[in-house]
Amino acid sequence: MTLAAFLLFMLLGMPIAFVLLASTFTFVVASGNYRLLENLPQVIFGSLEVFDLLAIPLFILLGEIMNEGGITRRIITAARAWFSWVPHSIAYVSLTSNLMLASIMGSATAQIAIMSRVMTPEMERDGYDKGFAAALTAGSGLLGPIIPPSMVFIIYGVIAQVSIGAMFMGGILPGLVLFVLINGLIALLAGRARSKAVEERASIPLWKATRGALLTLSIPLVIVGGIAFGIVTPTESAAVATLMALILGGLFFRELRWGQFPGVLRRTARNTSIVLFLIAAAKAFGWVLIYNQIPQQVAGLMQGTTESPLVFMLLVFVMLIVVGMVLDGIAALIILVPILLPVAQQSYGIDPIHFGIVTCMTLSLGLLTPPVGAGLYVASAISNVSLPRITKWIFPFVLAACLVILATIFNPWLVSVFR
Repeated sequence: MTLAAFLLFMLLGMPIAFVLLASTFTFVVASGNYRLLENLPQVIFGSLEVFDLLAIPLFILLGEIMNEGGITRRIITAARAWFSWVPHSIAYVSLTSNLMLASIMGSATAQIAIMSRVMTPEMERDGYDKGFAAALTAGSGLLGPIIPPSMVFIIYGVIAQVSIGAMFMGGILPGLVLFVLINGLIALLAGRARSKAVEERASIPLWKATRGALLTLSIPLVIVGGIAFGIVTPTESAAVATLMALILGGLFFRELRWGQFPGVLRRTARNTSIVLFLIAAAKAFGWVLIYNQIPQQVAGLMQGTTESPLVFMLLVFVMLIVVGMVLDGIAALIILVPILLPVAQQSYGIDPIHFGIVTCMTLSLGLLTPPVGAGLYVASAISNVSLPRITKWIFPFVLAACLVILATIFNPWLVSVFR
């Protein structure tokens, strides 16, 4: 009954958070056990009373301050100066800027929005197909959920009760492998995507661009280095990084003004409330699934299908790709992790960090796969490019991400190198 209601509300086009809550209430009404309503508020608000979730608004605030304080622009300017001598340099600038933003912001959709606004027009002026430019930006956005700090890693760590710092460190090598593969895709595809050669050299000297970026790049060093050496927790690193961005934007670059703060705080509050409301709704729906003993049923089904941990991981990989096509990644994470993680740990002895990184990466593919495809829609809307024109170029990026995920499944040591 619960799943049928879920599918019905999805088909009606309701926002996913309301779909989850409506499905939960439908189950309570259909069961006739109205005493469940007494526990529901505790489940919803209890899901948000977690200290580590404080990192989410802090990283969102960090991204807003970076945009308003000129920090994002300096990253892109430096990347353009560094790669000005390379053929198809603007494409590599887009990818490298995405990597550096991913190491600071932690939100793929915010990252794609920023880069679509800046890099798609630049690549179009340099003679590249607009669909390729938008697809490159959206595909590079997959680095956001993998390279620390990652919002989905934070949420997984809270749900699975594992070290968020270990999740951050575990995502570094798979993220760098994906970065290398996308570099290869640029070398293969950029020539075909370019109709004319009008590429401009960097208008700012290399030393000047690098000087402007060095202070900016200290932010990801503090985030990753502080966590790696046990100096700060992920939440504390978010607070320190936000303070650094305030100092850089306000005192060093002098682009952050008091008048900008109401807008910064308003956007931070709006985006944070969207994420937290989705977490609360998904937690309520997951509670209903657990009440219906869905985890036990899944465990029995999986154990009856295979005894191999590798085959189990491959089955989960395929299932999550399908789920990611129709369900928001954060919601899917909150619903499925309490169901699948106990099976992975207790029945197959799989490391929860390894399982979490594979799960988060696979669900992130949903950013690029319709009908949900939030990354595609953001790139399409901001770049003013039709969705079919982007999807024409997006498949190689999805394939590259799938190869990295499969490599991580077959080689669990990839998530242990920096831990």
